[in-house]
Amino acid sequence: RPGGPGPGAPRGRPDRRPEGEGRAADTGRLHHYDREARVLYLSGRLRPGQQAFRMATQLALLEYGPEIDRLASEDYDEGSATWPLARIGVANYFAGALILPYRAFHTAAEEVRYDIERLTDRFGLGYETVCHRLSTLQRPRLRGVPFSFVRVDRAGNMSKRQSATGFHFSRAGGTCPLWNVYEAFAAPGRIHVQIAAMPDGQRYLWTARAVTRHRGGWGEPGKTFAIGLGCEIRHAGRLVYSDGLDLDNASAATPIGMGCRICERLDCPQRAVPPLGQPLAIDENSSTFVPYPVKGTPA
Repeated sequence: RPGGPGPGAPRGRPDRRPEGEGRAADTGRLHHYDREARVLYLSGRLRPGQQAFRMATQLALLEYGPEIDRLASEDYDEGSATWPLARIGVANYFAGALILPYRAFHTAAEEVRYDIERLTDRFGLGYETVCHRLSTLQRPRLRGVPFSFVRVDRAGNMSKRQSATGFHFSRAGGTCPLWNVYEAFAAPGRIHVQIAAMPDGQRYLWTARAVTRHRGGWGEPGKTFAIGLGCEIRHAGRLVYSDGLDLDNASAATPIGMGCRICERLDCPQRAVPPLGQPLAIDENSSTFVPYPVKGTPA
C-alpha cells in the first residue's frame, strides 16, 4: 500500500472483497478498482513488483486522466473501440516510468552493462517489464542503448513491438524462423544470444528469452511468449551479452529477414512461401534444396 496517498489515489488492498462482489482470483481479474469506495483490489497471485505496476497504472488513470485522454486521441477517435486500449497503454507507460525512474534505471543499466537478469533482481520486476523499459531510454543528453523490443508467441503473432533502431518488423504476417526469438521456446528460462544480419547488411545483437505465466491452479491454461531485445551491432559492446562474440566478423551473423513473403533472400532453405513478385523456376524432373527456386538464381 503506497504511503500517504492523496484523496484521489488508489488504496491497494489484498483480494478480500465484500460478499457478493466476487473476487479477482475467482473471476480471473488481476485487479479491480472500486470507484465508489476509491479502493483498488489486487489479486494475491500478483508478485510485489506486479502489484506496484497495477497501482501505478491506476494512479495514472486517476490523476492524469485528461492528459491521457489527449494522448490517446492523437491516434484514435474518442468513443472508438481502440481508444480505451490506447488510454491503458499510455497509463502503462506512466507506470513503467514511475516504478523504474529514468535516471536511476539508466544508471543501473549502464553499471551492469544491460544485464537484464541483474536488473530484474535489483528492481524486483519481471523480465518483460525490464526489457520494455530498456527500450525507452532515449531521453536527450541521457540516452541508453537504442533497443528494439518485441513480444511474440509460438505461432509468430507479434503482440508488442517497439523500436529505437532501424530494425524492420514484419507487417505482412509471419516473421523469420531463423530469428532467435523462436529458438527461445525450446529452452524456457535461458537467454539466447544471436548476431543477426538483415538483407540490407545491417547487423544486430539480439537477446531472447521465453517467459510463461500461469493463473496458478492445476490444469489451468497459461500463456507463453518470447521476449526479444536487440540493438545495432555498433552498440553491442556496451552489453554484457557481447562478451566472447566476434562482433567484427560479418560472416558469423545469422541471415534473417522480415518474413518469407517479402524477404529478399531468394536462396534461403528455410523459406515457407514463394517470394512476392518473383517468377519461380519449376521443373518437375528436378528438385532443389531451396524450397522455391527463383528463375536466374542458383539452386
